Amino acid sequence: MAPQPVNAASTWEAAWALPHPRLRPGVISYRGFRFNLEHPRRRLETPIGAVTLMLGFEEPVRISTARRPAVSLVSVCAGLGTVPAVGEHQGRLSGVSVLLAPWAAFSLFGIAQHELANQHVDPYDLDRPRGLAGWGSIAELVSALAGLSTWSARFALLDEALARCADAATPCSPRIVGAWNALVRTGGTIPVSRLAHEVGWSVRQLENRFREQIGLGPKAAARVLRLQRARRMLVAGHSQAETAAACGFYDQAHLSGEFRVMTGCTPAEFTAARNRRGPQRSGPPSTDRLTGEATSLVLSSGGSAHFSKTGRLR
Repeated sequence: MAPQPVNAASTWEAAWALPHPRLRPGVISYRGFRFNLEHPRRRLETPIGAVTLMLGFEEPVRISTARRPAVSLVSVCAGLGTVPAVGEHQGRLSGVSVLLAPWAAFSLFGIAQHELANQHVDPYDLDRPRGLAGWGSIAELVSALAGLSTWSARFALLDEALARCADAATPCSPRIVGAWNALVRTGGTIPVSRLAHEVGWSVRQLENRFREQIGLGPKAAARVLRLQRARRMLVAGHSQAETAAACGFYDQAHLSGEFRVMTGCTPAEFTAARNRRGPQRSGPPSTDRLTGEATSLVLSSGGSAHFSKTGRLR
């Protein structure tokens, strides 16, 4: 995509692509972005059922999460989590993001995923960033990506680097892949005992292997997937009562409580902020991590970082 004008002084561009078929379904998608804005930008990110690897080209992002010190990183690896985060930059930001199924992140990175759960870490610090083997280091891959002139060329290079990684990847348990796919297919509503029975493990075995290869236990992972489906239904116009019943919540109050804990705002506040239109909504896209999903909210640049201060959303 060619740079789009926001106003006389600001531009942005964004691109999206599927990875090579041999990398799917473990590698979900690529997204390229470049912001050159005349003001800072803040965005609330809600939990999703995927691991995000963001390889930044220039300026850092400051990331705040509840009960953790803020971190400033140019490149970021974010594991599965159950709490929201706020990312903030000064207006200049560019890079590419790779979205991974959590079991694929375990396989490609070769590290236990519980080390990434509810964390935002510098991928340069991962113990074994073997996926980017063949480039010597992640830094060399990032430099090569930044030096290319088109998004399509960058995505092709990611295909090449991740294919090399897949050839040397840590084996992932087929039972874990099957269990994860069952959770995704049911939107997190399948009971853990049934899930364990279907893959032929005890509940304890399933929990231990899930934390190793997915990052969260099956119950916590199911919460993330239920929330993901609930956000999609609410933004599409379904009522809270209908959404609660369809997504496996006990009732509307249960939905509202889970939504607030995991996003920092109520269902009504989230959908109102997503659906609001007018001059204040012009400018760069929200660049949701999952295509076609409502995963983030753009916040007012001067607002509080406290996740409950949803009156400041725009």
